[in-house]
Amino acid sequence: MNGLERTLSFLKGEKVDHPPFHPIIMRWAASYAGVKYRDFCTIPESKCMAMIQCARDFSIDWVTVMSDPWAEASAFGIDVEYPENDLPLDKGGHLPDALSASSLAKYNPLENTRCMNRLKELEIFSSRLKNELFIVGWVEGPVAEYVDLRRASEAAMDLYLDPDNVEKAMDTIVEGAKDFITLQIKAGAHCIGIGDAFCSQIGPELYLKFAFNRQKELVDHIHKNGAIAKLHICGNTNSILEHMIRTGADIVDIDHLVPSMAEHVNSLSSTQVFSGKSDPVSVIQDGDRKGIKDSVEQDFIRSNGKCIVSAGCEITPGTSVENMRAFYVAAKELKG
Repeated sequence: MNGLERTLSFLKGEKVDHPPFHPIIMRWAASYAGVKYRDFCTIPESKCMAMIQCARDFSIDWVTVMSDPWAEASAFGIDVEYPENDLPLDKGGHLPDALSASSLAKYNPLENTRCMNRLKELEIFSSRLKNELFIVGWVEGPVAEYVDLRRASEAAMDLYLDPDNVEKAMDTIVEGAKDFITLQIKAGAHCIGIGDAFCSQIGPELYLKFAFNRQKELVDHIHKNGAIAKLHICGNTNSILEHMIRTGADIVDIDHLVPSMAEHVNSLSSTQVFSGKSDPVSVIQDGDRKGIKDSVEQDFIRSNGKCIVSAGCEITPGTSVENMRAFYVAAKELKG
């Protein structure tokens, strides 16, 4: 059973040899493969080589286009700098206020280098993997993208002081994301991830006002185009997790800051699963083999067996090869 088969079967509730193993690797993958992070972010061949090498060396069941959240932001006009071996830097070009954001023009992914690179990455994955692994594309969700365009503090104030103009901007963001989703699925993505990190900071009331319906619109669009939807929100999402499940996303990521999956697992439909939620620092980076195994087993038990094995968020670049191997072994020893 290969990674694609294992993932698709698991999502259908079918018997698998062990649950899928989907660690989020970006800086870790680049470091392991000896790729400068600037190249990982900006050169499709470099990212794909690193991701495929890691998948094969550590029996990872998926590959993704994830590296940084600035592809769509650059298409909207944000100035991004790429240090040789560090995270990309936001250098300016932000919208001055919510009123300006309300007249935001939808971008064309085919006219932006970063967006085109993402499509090229998916084409490379699709061509080289031949349905061996689960291929995941990515878009930024409406709240996260608005934050990228306005900065966090300014965006947070806008939600309270000028909600009507914020909603106009977010509607444009969603329409652009839908176009980008369609192109990514055509390029070979089996699944599209929606990253909406800032949602864990705004509480249930604002989540329902600004995010829920728009995330559901993106999920519905992904399904309409024949792909699987994944929703990723960093942080403690316990207060909004029931709503996240109601978006209909097939895979709902759970950060380690969420106290437990147990109280939410019965809300999942027969074709929905969680993904998570080992602490990427205290457990995966700094822990030992037993601690990693215990964490993976506890997550699987608390989810009633409905959890893809992953950390709550990105595997840190300081994680050892030995601990990554221990992480995979812990996943493999579970019975799907």
